[in-house]
Amino acid sequence: MAVHELRAPQTNKPLWWRLLTRRDVLAGLLFMTVALVGLWVSRDYPIGTALRMSTGYVPRLLLWALLLLGGAILVSGIRAADAGSDLEPGGAWRPIILVPAALVAFALGLDSFGLVVACALLVGIGSLANRDLRLVDVIGAGLLLTFMTWAIFVWALGLTIRVWPEW
Repeated sequence: MAVHELRAPQTNKPLWWRLLTRRDVLAGLLFMTVALVGLWVSRDYPIGTALRMSTGYVPRLLLWALLLLGGAILVSGIRAADAGSDLEPGGAWRPIILVPAALVAFALGLDSFGLVVACALLVGIGSLANRDLRLVDVIGAGLLLTFMTWAIFVWALGLTIRVWPEW
C-alpha cells in the first residue's frame, strides 16, 4: 500500500470549517452557548451562600458545570486525530432544527396542554431528527419519559404541574 493512500483525502475546505463540522466541536459549542446564555439571563438572581442557598445558586452552579463540560468536549473534538468532517453535507440540519423545536414545543405545551401531551410533542418531534427510529421505540421512549417526568416532578417533588389538558 502506498503512503499516499494512507493519508486523509485532501479537501479544498479550510481547517476551521472541517473542525467546525465535527460533532464534538458542535456539541461543545452548543453546550457553551446554552451555558453562557443561561448565565447572562440569571445574572441578577440572588445566589446566597453554600449554607443558605438562594434561588440562583443551583441553576448557576449547573450552568458553570455545563460550560466546563462544553469546553472539555470542544477541546476533545478539536484534538481528535483526523481532521475530517463527521457530518454529511445536508444531513446535519435535520437534528439541529428538530431537537430545539421539540424542546420549544415541550416548553410551550407544558402549561397549555399538560405534561402528557407536552412529553408526546417532545418525543414525537425529536424522533423526527433520526430517520432510523421505529415507531415502537418512539412510543416506548415517550411512555417511559412521561412516566419518569410525572414520578419525579409531580409525585416525588409535589410540583403543581398539570398532567392532562383541560377538556
